[in-house]
Amino acid sequence: MGFLDHVLEFFSLETLDTRLLPPANATRRQAVINSVNHRSRWSTLEFKFYILVFAVVVPLMYKTAMDASNETNPNYPRFAHLLSQGWLFGRKVDNSDQQYRFFRDNLFLLAGLIVLHCSLRRIATPLLRISKRTWFDFGFGILFLFAAHGFNSLRIVAHVLTNYAIGRYIPSRNGAVATTWVYGISTLFINDRFRNLSLGSSLLNDGFMGIIPRWDVFFNFTLLRMISYNVDYLEKLHTPPASPKKEDDSKEEASSNILSFLDDRSRLTAPIPLADYNLINYFAYLTYTPLFIAGPIVTFNDYIYQSNYYQLPSVKDYKRTLIYFARLVFCILVMEFLLHFMYVVAVSKTKAWDGDTPFQISMLGLFNLAIIWLKLLIPWRLFRFWSLLDGIDPPENMIRCVGDNYSAVAFWRAWHRSYNRWVVRYIYVPLGGSRKNRIVANLCVFSFVAVWHDIQLKLLMWGWMVVLFLLPEIAATMYFKPYQDEWWFRYACGLGAVCNIWMMMLANLFGFCLGKDGVAALLREMFSTVSGIEFFVLSSGALFVGSQVMFELRESEKRKGIDVKC
Repeated sequence: MGFLDHVLEFFSLETLDTRLLPPANATRRQAVINSVNHRSRWSTLEFKFYILVFAVVVPLMYKTAMDASNETNPNYPRFAHLLSQGWLFGRKVDNSDQQYRFFRDNLFLLAGLIVLHCSLRRIATPLLRISKRTWFDFGFGILFLFAAHGFNSLRIVAHVLTNYAIGRYIPSRNGAVATTWVYGISTLFINDRFRNLSLGSSLLNDGFMGIIPRWDVFFNFTLLRMISYNVDYLEKLHTPPASPKKEDDSKEEASSNILSFLDDRSRLTAPIPLADYNLINYFAYLTYTPLFIAGPIVTFNDYIYQSNYYQLPSVKDYKRTLIYFARLVFCILVMEFLLHFMYVVAVSKTKAWDGDTPFQISMLGLFNLAIIWLKLLIPWRLFRFWSLLDGIDPPENMIRCVGDNYSAVAFWRAWHRSYNRWVVRYIYVPLGGSRKNRIVANLCVFSFVAVWHDIQLKLLMWGWMVVLFLLPEIAATMYFKPYQDEWWFRYACGLGAVCNIWMMMLANLFGFCLGKDGVAALLREMFSTVSGIEFFVLSSGALFVGSQVMFELRESEKRKGIDVKC
């Protein structure tokens, strides 16, 4: 195996998550392989031209983003005050993003916490004769909750216990599920309006507020786990046994099913005994320290299955975990390079793009999206790495590079993947999105996603824009499906991909980067000037080339039996 093969293997999907390996079932794996052209296109003249385009355009994109945000740009004095002294080549660093600054400034503290948590478990388990992992998770989780949020943790506990009572004391399954959702969504509004409401005591109000005083920001992830627990519990409580059997036989079969290996999908409905849906396991799940702050998200059933019944082989594969850590370090270094050489976050905060060309404004937006992707990916991978070291394997959240997306539908399967799977499990499928009501289900999904991220009209509009942009793709996919064997089908898909990429970029730039003013400036410059129209045509051509390369990358994966549908 040559050096290039090792590099490609290092950056492959398979190294991220065992869930992305080819199916173990030989029939399913062969069906994926048979669904694509067996001849690779990489050595064809067409794709050699595409590679040449990449070699020219990608460096030009980096240079343009640097020109639009560095010291040589006339707008530099407007955002220079947001820059800090860096460590790379004497350059300043753009540490102006509040979320990533908190993570970046506390990275070594987090590393120490990882060592402390994993070491304590290995010492305490035999010393205290802890027979179930969840008992340790409960104890450490409660301590961590108080360390993180101080007396504000009482506000979280109040929500947690209210949710628990809803699941336990409302007799109707439908009524309990509906009340869980109503209360869960209302907590987002309650926290937004009353997060600093007096607790009735000077000690509670002015005492220790923890390392993270803004408890409400991270509560959103706790909310997802609260809903998962209630729904999983209510399904177990109200689902009758498959067939009447003797009690002893039933218990023996259930025990056998739990102790056997279950795949990722089967763990969603793992046959956990009803006794495991108790208050200790509930708190252990909600406060599981490696995943508490920001996920990735595992369902309650999956967490209990992995914690107390069956440790997955993937957490014992230390070579795989080491490679995963190496990819995490690589991503951190890429982020540091971008923050030291492109000050695009500071530019977007000060709206310092006066006089910039459409190409420059678009690159400011594009690399803003890249930094948003990295600032989410890096903490998620660190927390997942921590969880793997601790013996729990959650789903990988980001399986595609932000620039490796051409489908609005597939984009949401690859971006925050564990959240997407949670949404599908608890919202999309129950609303009939997989069979009917697809548009209504998507509207509900993205409305919840927008409100869950932040209670702002801008984000709610972003959610509705995404649904609007999904409709043409869904319609075109249905219309052109009968023609997928035609020679022109791949090129028609490329044109559709260009439209999709433009729409996804504009929706995300509006919601998370440039805002209304920035997107309006980009569109105005793009379609009201000769240079803007020229940029639009050339960039659309580059996006077409990029889409063809993305298609072939996925074809290459399918030739190995891998189809992640995104």
